[in-house]
Amino acid sequence: MFKLFDLSLILNGFPIKKAKVAFEKILSVSDENYEGYVLQKRTEITEYHLKNNPYYREMVGKDSFEKWENLPVMTKKNFQKPLKERLSEGFTPKNIYVNKTSGSSGDPFIFAKDKPCHALTWASVIFRFGWFGVDFNTSYQARFYGIPLDFIGNKKELLKDWLSRRYRFSVFNLSDAVLEKYLAVFKTKKFDYINGYTSSIVLFAKFLQKKNIVLKDICPTLKVCMVTSEMLFEDDKILLENQFGIPIVNEYGASELDLIAFQNPNGEWQVNSETLFVEIIDEHNNVLPYGQEGRVVITSLYNKAHPFIRYDIGDIGILDEKSTLKKPIFKKLIGRTNDVAILPSGKKSPGLTFYYVTKSIIEDDGNVKEFIVKQTQLDTFEIEYVSEKELNSNQILEIEKAIRLYLEDYLNFIFTRKDKLQRSKSGKLKQFQSMLK
Repeated sequence: MFKLFDLSLILNGFPIKKAKVAFEKILSVSDENYEGYVLQKRTEITEYHLKNNPYYREMVGKDSFEKWENLPVMTKKNFQKPLKERLSEGFTPKNIYVNKTSGSSGDPFIFAKDKPCHALTWASVIFRFGWFGVDFNTSYQARFYGIPLDFIGNKKELLKDWLSRRYRFSVFNLSDAVLEKYLAVFKTKKFDYINGYTSSIVLFAKFLQKKNIVLKDICPTLKVCMVTSEMLFEDDKILLENQFGIPIVNEYGASELDLIAFQNPNGEWQVNSETLFVEIIDEHNNVLPYGQEGRVVITSLYNKAHPFIRYDIGDIGILDEKSTLKKPIFKKLIGRTNDVAILPSGKKSPGLTFYYVTKSIIEDDGNVKEFIVKQTQLDTFEIEYVSEKELNSNQILEIEKAIRLYLEDYLNFIFTRKDKLQRSKSGKLKQFQSMLK
């Protein structure tokens, strides 16, 4: 069969055939030899950048290293300088893959991958989606994402959608009238799977729930739904399963790296150990054992164009105690390090605590469609929500009481009903945001 998706990668200079062979070779490394594979690859990529990347060499302070744990931990702020100053020798914007992070963490930057590395990223994605019977060359995707609004950017993205067998549902306007049109599309097209931003897909599921519709009943070809880029809460997962009638798969990735973790058919959140090396570290940059919570730090084992070595992605997580080097498993992903609320008592709490507690009460009757929480002052939180009718004083009291129970007393809350919530340029919804300096 003619493979249009693979061909589009090849025409763009990404050697996908070689990458698939290389990926299969990595998969064949046995459990007992996997430690040797990881140690060799992380050493090779670090030595490569110390030799060929002046920016990384300057950051380390020497042209060799003895101990992995002594290498500096890189952050997004390290990359907020012109790309040409960060590229390895021999690479220019003309012979690499260049893109920009979404900026949902507050620190956007332009990044690069060499073309074999980017092809390997696609080999990794193709392999994992294949666990659920998805083939990018033949499967038809219902895609809930943002889209560039400028003419050229918009047409480029639509061309990519056509080459990749994707039908795009823009997430910038998700009113009931728009969702009604989206539902009509599902009645006429034979989609194989859904992929996109968690919050947008959850909103569509709530719309279906209100209409008492199971999506697979009107689109029987649907097999699976992959959600990405935003937190998926357990009750939302149940809602999606009920309203779509298909398995829901949780994906965790970063455009500058690769798919970081992907829920496998056994329901485990399996970490990509083929092209990445993932560590969990504490505030002093010490590596933590499996089972302990800390910052997620990732090394890209194959990117020669740009160093991502011990790169703090800005998330907090826990690797399961049953993890191995070949098959690491995320036990929990807690959220962004910059999404932390600092309370008047000095206590620090993940911002998603507010979101989670509020969510457990605010959505009981299906009135509230979606909401976000913003910390505007040390003791003040603004909750913006979209709903059919305004929250009443009893509901507000219940929310305030629950948050105080989980956190502390003497906090102030401002509830603001909105017609729609502000999304990032990419279409993501930032669920908790601290406005404090």
